[in-house]
Amino acid sequence: MSTVRRGPLRPLLALLLAALLVFGVAACGSSDDDKGGADTAAAASGDGGSGAPEKITIAYQAIPNGDLVVKNQRWLEEAFPDTQIEWKLFDSGGTVNEAVLANSIDIGLAGSSPVARGLSTPIEYQVPWIHDVIGRAEALVVKDDIGSIEDLKGKKIATPLASTSHYSLLAALDRAGLSERDVDVIDAEPDDIYAAWTRGDIDGAYVWNPNLARIVADGGRVLISSEELAREGKTTYDLAVVTNSFADKYPDAVTTWVRAQDRAVRLIQDDPDAAARSIAAELNIEPADAKAQVADLIFVTAADQAGPEYLGGGVGRNLFATAAFNQRLGQIPSVFDEQRYLDAVTTRFVEAASK
Repeated sequence: MSTVRRGPLRPLLALLLAALLVFGVAACGSSDDDKGGADTAAAASGDGGSGAPEKITIAYQAIPNGDLVVKNQRWLEEAFPDTQIEWKLFDSGGTVNEAVLANSIDIGLAGSSPVARGLSTPIEYQVPWIHDVIGRAEALVVKDDIGSIEDLKGKKIATPLASTSHYSLLAALDRAGLSERDVDVIDAEPDDIYAAWTRGDIDGAYVWNPNLARIVADGGRVLISSEELAREGKTTYDLAVVTNSFADKYPDAVTTWVRAQDRAVRLIQDDPDAAARSIAAELNIEPADAKAQVADLIFVTAADQAGPEYLGGGVGRNLFATAAFNQRLGQIPSVFDEQRYLDAVTTRFVEAASK
């Protein structure tokens, strides 16, 4: 088990330096033998988007959404019979950003706060898909003796640094007139957070399902959820990112990937029991628990994602506002003009997948 870390660690300055070094670092969990990204794309056959790549490397997370349905049902393997599909499990969006910079993935899942942070550096990716709007699936869960956000002062609260949960924790503290300096924020990945909770090492955590549900089942009490913060303008998403190099060389492959994701969303909406069985198998939980956790997320079809509320403008504005909030709280050194974030969000692939 990893050791919990007292934040702030993995500062965005390191991410910026890595970007300026032109992707000269190695990714978490990768090696020279299993690299995807531009190295694979450069060696692959096809041009102009008509050919399939030899390999697609996908960063996924243990989040109860359509990505796990696509993985479990092997829809990409069916769609690309001559392509190697490699799924790499990551703990949080911060490490997905690191993998993009290391050129070791083509497509990945990251929360809106990590994506906003990434786009505040020279990172080269775009957003072609919304996996989900987070809602109740992320929350601040605490011990029974903590009755309000103000009571967090001096308490040990764990969250993965640079994640949407970290962003939401900062937003919750800010709304109560507190800052990260008022709380002993511990940087840890979700599985380690649950282990720390069971040992009694922390007073609470801002984290997502399935570990949120595990902590609640173990006596934790939800103090505030991301759904409540969204009503105050702090909406968070789980987003897909695709490297610019892969999207430029293999647009048809990205459209096929989006079409598979859209199929998963429609399965969640039309047959939630079937979707829950796939997700439960990937998370090693009971289907009933998976179904309950899926219900805490909001899913949007490809056709609707193309509209102005989502990829057609709303998500880009959200990413800019998220970056500005992180800068105001000293989490990142600078932000670009809003157009940088708007341009990084594209409707191209959802529009093609909807035809």
